[in-house]
Amino acid sequence: MRLTGVFLLLILAGACSHRPDNPLFVFPAGPYDSVPQPDYNPATEKGVALGKKLFFDPILSADGKVSCATCHLPSLAFTDGQALTRRGVSGEPLLRHAPALFNLAWYDGFFWDGGSKNLESQVFGPLIHPDEMGVDLKQLMEKLNRHPEYPTLFAEVWGTDTINSQRLARTMAQYERTLLSFSSPYDKWKAGEYELPEQALRGYDVYRSHCSGCHPEPWFTDFGYHNNAIDTAFTNTTHELTYFGRYRITNDSVDIGRYKTPSLRNLGFTAPYMHDGRFADMDAVFKHYFRDHTANTGADSLLKQGSYAMTGEAEREALYVFLMQLNDTAFTRNP
Repeated sequence: MRLTGVFLLLILAGACSHRPDNPLFVFPAGPYDSVPQPDYNPATEKGVALGKKLFFDPILSADGKVSCATCHLPSLAFTDGQALTRRGVSGEPLLRHAPALFNLAWYDGFFWDGGSKNLESQVFGPLIHPDEMGVDLKQLMEKLNRHPEYPTLFAEVWGTDTINSQRLARTMAQYERTLLSFSSPYDKWKAGEYELPEQALRGYDVYRSHCSGCHPEPWFTDFGYHNNAIDTAFTNTTHELTYFGRYRITNDSVDIGRYKTPSLRNLGFTAPYMHDGRFADMDAVFKHYFRDHTANTGADSLLKQGSYAMTGEAEREALYVFLMQLNDTAFTRNP
């Protein structure tokens, strides 16, 4: 992603550990007027550029064929269009759908169950997973330190040409914090630069009545975890309780079946949907939320409170039109 443009965002000092002296991100005024980043890893232009290079380099995988971008394509809002991809080094299907990557700086939990607390630690999950990039970290550091370019590039960022796993993770996290999606028609409408179609405005009302509890503006996620009633039983205890949702992390029974709330932004690029990609399109999503979920007594209280069954076809069509106004082509086409 390029870091040039007509707007310049200053990383402001505040509760989220911003750096006031580090002008970097291109961003308009509004809810995103400062990008959170930790004091121990403030972004720099060279750090972001190096993180981007690493993100797209298959050298990070065991077979030298899989990069982060293999499963996180910019044109698909950094998803891969697969339900359970086989694009990793093993060729085996993953157990969860590759999530979209944007506006990550505001999250305090990563992976579908929140198993990682920050981007710096999240990096290691796909790197070492045998079905994803499958790399041995010690061997990877040896390979990077022998590389004709990387030691010099790391020295420019960190002041030393010795590459270790901590510097690798921090560099990649700097790049991932620049994946900012804020230029959809909805955003232009909120800024007074665009008029939403009448049907989209009706859909906005439907969204506020039925969806905003878990997907509030402007992020269109509450950054939380919910049981959205797509499963009624949890009996598969394999793979370290992966099929139990956030319970795998907290060991609290109230978290059985709860998964991270994805943003409704960029839905036009991120099908299939849900943590396991089981719903191929928005028709299937609407069918679940406006009908099928009512049979599941384990549904989240916010879901139970909605009068979804009363929503007619015209309202659902309007909702779809509105949700498509959240697609940010400026983001997906950004070189």
